[in-house]
Amino acid sequence: MNSLITRGSLLDDFFRDVAPGFYVRPLHGDALPTPAQIKVDVKESDKAYTVHAEVPGVTKEDIHVSLDGNVVTLRAEVKQQDVQTRDEKVLRSERYFGAVSRSFQLPMDIDQSQAKAKYDNGVLTLTLPKKTGGGGQRLNID
Repeated sequence: MNSLITRGSLLDDFFRDVAPGFYVRPLHGDALPTPAQIKVDVKESDKAYTVHAEVPGVTKEDIHVSLDGNVVTLRAEVKQQDVQTRDEKVLRSERYFGAVSRSFQLPMDIDQSQAKAKYDNGVLTLTLPKKTGGGGQRLNID
């Protein structure tokens, strides 16, 4: 059973073999990452979550992080541009733009006012403190 074919790879193979003109790939650079290619590690301590997300080839200005309760959304805009010149005459100019996003839910709400983000060498590190207090208050029953 090791030779199972996934639905995605079956369609990819079909378009690559039968209709290669329909299955267009960029002429240079890498294709846009899919949400599954943004690898995420989430660690939990008593007071916070730490998220490490791999977002290579993107500047920190093109990464957007949004927090809504306990939902974290990562969005990256990918921009690739290549220009080759010869004797001041442009012979080829290619541009490739796109975006990818990924959302996931954490077990507890995040304290957005204390959340921090750092981007270094293609790795985005989020420190997301857990929201304290604000939970329900126990009512005394008379």
